[in-house]
Amino acid sequence: MLKLLFTRFLAATFCALALPCLVIAAPGDIPAPFPQSNLETTVKIESSGHLVLFSAVREVNNEIRSDSLARLPVSGEGRLYQIARDSSREQARDHYLRLLGQRNAQILFDCSGVRCGRSNVWANQIFNQAVLYGADSTQDYLVAGTVSDDGTRWLTLVYTVTRGNLREYVWVEHLRVAPGASIPGFGNLARRVQGPVIVPWRGGVTYSFDWQAADRRRITDRAREEGALVVLVGYSALEANESFSDAMGRARRATESLSEVLSKTGVSRDQQEIIVVGPAVVFSEPDRQGNRVELVTVAR
Repeated sequence: MLKLLFTRFLAATFCALALPCLVIAAPGDIPAPFPQSNLETTVKIESSGHLVLFSAVREVNNEIRSDSLARLPVSGEGRLYQIARDSSREQARDHYLRLLGQRNAQILFDCSGVRCGRSNVWANQIFNQAVLYGADSTQDYLVAGTVSDDGTRWLTLVYTVTRGNLREYVWVEHLRVAPGASIPGFGNLARRVQGPVIVPWRGGVTYSFDWQAADRRRITDRAREEGALVVLVGYSALEANESFSDAMGRARRATESLSEVLSKTGVSRDQQEIIVVGPAVVFSEPDRQGNRVELVTVAR
C-alpha cells in the first residue's frame, strides 16, 4: 500500500502536478480559472444522476459506453473557457493540475488524444457543449477527487480540446457528491498524502536550509501522528561542467543532511523515506527550481 502511495504521488509530481507552498483553496471552491482564458459559459449542475466517466468513452448504437462510469447525485457547476491565442490547452491543463495538487487531489482517471475516445461524444453527449467538438487527437480529460475536512467529497473534471479552427477551450466541472454515493476508485489517498513543503538548500560540505518556522512545525506536527511517514525528495540544479552523477550526489548529501536535522527535532529516521531526484525532473513553476528538498507527509 505504501508503495502505491509513493507511486501515485511521484507520478503526479513528475507529470507537472506541481504543489507549490501557496495559499491553498478549500476543496469546495471551484478551481481558479487559467489566467490566459476567458469565461464564456457557466452552467449550474443539480442532478440525482449526473454522468461522470472514469475511463475512455465509446458510442455503441447511439449509447454511451465506458468501462467505468457512474451516475452520481451531485451539485455544482460547469464552466466553459476559451484559451487565449498566445497560450495553449497544455498550459491550461498544467494550471488545473497544479491547483488540484495543492488540494492533495487524487487523480481517478486521465487520458489524452484518441485514447479518450471520440471528441464528438464528449462534447455533445457528455458535456452538452457543442463548441468542445474538436479533433480526437487534440483533446485530454481528467477527473480528480478531493475530500473536505468535514468529509464532503468533491469531483473536478477538466476537459481541453483544440477545434478545427485552432481555437482552444477548457471545460471544468466542480461537483459536490452526495453522502453515500459510490465513486469508482476514490479511496482515502487524498487525505493521507499532504505537501510538499519546499525547502531550498545551499552548501557543499555543510548545508543551510531556507524554510520558515511554520513549515517546520507543520512537518513535526504531522509526524507526531501514529504511523506517519515523512518523505524527503531531493533535487539539485545541474551546474556548468558538472556531471549528472555529481549533481545527484549533491542532492543526496543535502537531503541526508536535512534528514539529520529532522531527526534532531523529533522526526525519527524510522519515520523518514529519502528519494533522490537530483536534476532529472525540471518544473516550470518559480517555486520549484534549483537546489531544494520537498517534504511530503503520509498518514497511516
